[in-house]
Amino acid sequence: MTLRVLIVDDEPAARRGIVRLLQQEPDIEVVGECGDGEAAVVAISAHSPDLVFLDVQMPELDGFAVIESIGSKRMPAVVFVTAFDQHAVRAFDAQALDYVLKPIDPERFRRALQRARSHLAHPDDGFVRRVSEALKSIDRGELQRFPLRLAIRSEGRVRLIDIGEVDRIVAAGNYVEIHTGAKQHLLRETMASLESRLDPQCFVRVSRAAIVCIAQIREVQPLFNGDFVVLLKNGAQMNGSRRYRAALDVLLR
Repeated sequence: MTLRVLIVDDEPAARRGIVRLLQQEPDIEVVGECGDGEAAVVAISAHSPDLVFLDVQMPELDGFAVIESIGSKRMPAVVFVTAFDQHAVRAFDAQALDYVLKPIDPERFRRALQRARSHLAHPDDGFVRRVSEALKSIDRGELQRFPLRLAIRSEGRVRLIDIGEVDRIVAAGNYVEIHTGAKQHLLRETMASLESRLDPQCFVRVSRAAIVCIAQIREVQPLFNGDFVVLLKNGAQMNGSRRYRAALDVLLR
């Protein structure tokens, strides 16, 4: 089985070193290289690699923010690349996370790669939870739990939509429509899956088919039997059902 690998590091020398080491592995295909976190989000969405060598420290969007932007259900297996000291590295290791320390030791690199192969052979749904725990243990502060951008894939291209631009989300079969003012973007994901990735302090579900940005709500009008209508600041109207009214009321207090 060939493993498709993406390399993400803001240091060109580090990327070249990883490429050289991977060229010695017959089961590896390098599908791309990225020099920053935003490019990594796009490349992961576009290429769907099996494994990502991911730098921890990068400007703007670091390695952990990349994971959060992609989402736990869609994030490939990860081998972290880090310049943290040995104490911090032990914190990663204690959580059964893969890592290589800069400067990269070839033998340690091969062990990390083998650990990644084992992870792919026996997938572990607790991966992102352990990432969060390891991050806290090295005193980096709280992990950003919710993505700052959504990756929209269309016609071979990937567009990043800032969460702050989204005013409402509407179900459309196996897709959801992401509305940003007069524009809309189609994302292949269920409402339940996307809702689980959104900050509940910023977005609220008002019906089975609709999620709205709380900051964009201008007015809530009651209807019969507990149903209601949500009016947004841009003039859009969303029908809400009584099943979701209690959660909305709590957030609007």
